[in-house]
Amino acid sequence: MNRLRISEKKHWSDFWDESGDVSDVYDNEGRVSKHFSAVRGFKGLKILEVGAGTGRDGIYMSRQGAMVVSLDYSLSSLRMIRGQVSEQDNVGLCCGDAFNLPFMEGTFDLVFHQGLLEHFRNPQDMITEHHRVLKKGGYILVDVPQRWHYYTLIKHLFIMIGKWFAGWETEFSPRELENILREGSFEIVKTYGEWLNPPIWFRILRKAIKPFGIILPMYPAVFTVSRRIFSGFRDKILSMRFALYFTVVTGSIAKKV
Repeated sequence: MNRLRISEKKHWSDFWDESGDVSDVYDNEGRVSKHFSAVRGFKGLKILEVGAGTGRDGIYMSRQGAMVVSLDYSLSSLRMIRGQVSEQDNVGLCCGDAFNLPFMEGTFDLVFHQGLLEHFRNPQDMITEHHRVLKKGGYILVDVPQRWHYYTLIKHLFIMIGKWFAGWETEFSPRELENILREGSFEIVKTYGEWLNPPIWFRILRKAIKPFGIILPMYPAVFTVSRRIFSGFRDKILSMRFALYFTVVTGSIAKKV
């Protein structure tokens, strides 16, 4: 049944229309910027954020000295980003297709996306297009749901009954993601994994009971406090390769060779 389902533009236009203010949408806790900045800084880079969503990452990077283009095919997403951008931010907005980017070959130093690749059945085609618009020696960062997590089971149950907000979605193990990038003529620089705070089960619960008039806080204090207490232990665990197969998301940074 899942093979018949696809993630369409309408799913995302509806999602961003219903999301309202950006403060009602969970961020990624800065993990994209954090992991890339461990490889190199942002100052002076030309960056393309594909499937930009809220655009938070691109806006942050621009404030670190980068020139950023935030691309999405949903006008609702681009309107949300425009509402956050100030005159001082070096962020351009572009309505476009991730598989047919309106840019010349070798334009960017970094192409990145978070929560995008998993919504398409031909991920290699997207990676090939992103390779085209990168300069030689430029970087790609791809952040996706990690396969071996209970989130995968929950998600596919919702997809099966036609209740998944994005229509259809897949997932990747760290090795699978690395192989896709290698097949796209990239050299892996770093692969990481992260858990979410608050955890995914709480986010699903919060959304499920909202229609019944029960509004839970986005960031309950108990999760914030526990994250601080166990942050050192968490970072130590996540530095080990085996732990990446137990996280809810995984990401890889790779270089165009």
